[in-house]
Amino acid sequence: MPSMKDQVSPEEWKLRVDLAAAYRLVSLYGWSDLVFTHISARIPGPEHQFLINPYGLLFEEITASSLIRIDQQANKLHDSPYPVNPAGFTIHSCVHAAREDAGCVMHTHSRAGIAVSAKKEGLLPISQQSTFVLPSLAYHGYEGVALRDDEKPRLAADLGDARFLILRNHGLLTVGASVAEAFLAMYTLENACRIQIDAQSGGSELIHVDPRILVGMAQVLKHVTADQGAQIAWPALLRRLDRELPGYAD
Repeated sequence: MPSMKDQVSPEEWKLRVDLAAAYRLVSLYGWSDLVFTHISARIPGPEHQFLINPYGLLFEEITASSLIRIDQQANKLHDSPYPVNPAGFTIHSCVHAAREDAGCVMHTHSRAGIAVSAKKEGLLPISQQSTFVLPSLAYHGYEGVALRDDEKPRLAADLGDARFLILRNHGLLTVGASVAEAFLAMYTLENACRIQIDAQSGGSELIHVDPRILVGMAQVLKHVTADQGAQIAWPALLRRLDRELPGYAD
């Protein structure tokens, strides 16, 4: 792919690098589903344009220059040899339209995430990781493959102002003001799901966290991240990619 660095603004290029990194990190951590999920990021400005993956590339192959700029209807806004999956943008376009704070929307089909999404009780308060998720967690019922526009109002209403969404029988979704924020949210949600499936596989009774501990978790999170939020971990994650999956910033 020819470099897009000199064809876009510095702000868009930084966003492209971060988004390409997020795709590769999803692959590195084993949350990808071949080519069938998406991470979208809103380009700064009033045009309501977004970056999304070229359909058909594995997440580990995505680069900053291969990402495709699209509009709210998933129309390509520049030449690319790769298609865009409009159906794949259905959920993302709904969230971006409903939430001005949705700079990045991440959706996964991980095994642990789908397993928890299929449990009637959903995510349980049984781990420290779950305590960071539960105060801002919502659920959306399964309506089949997300292809229809008439599902969007119901999904937006179910999400509300939550940062985490479990799509029943489907997977996980996180919303962040930045790519780094959406990724760290997904990392926490995914680990909470994995821990729950591991704990439930043992067969014995589970100990639930005292509900009082869930109060004020946003302030606790600010403290444990030294008031840096996702930026406390994002540079280190990029360094890991530089060692293990270099090339994302091309």
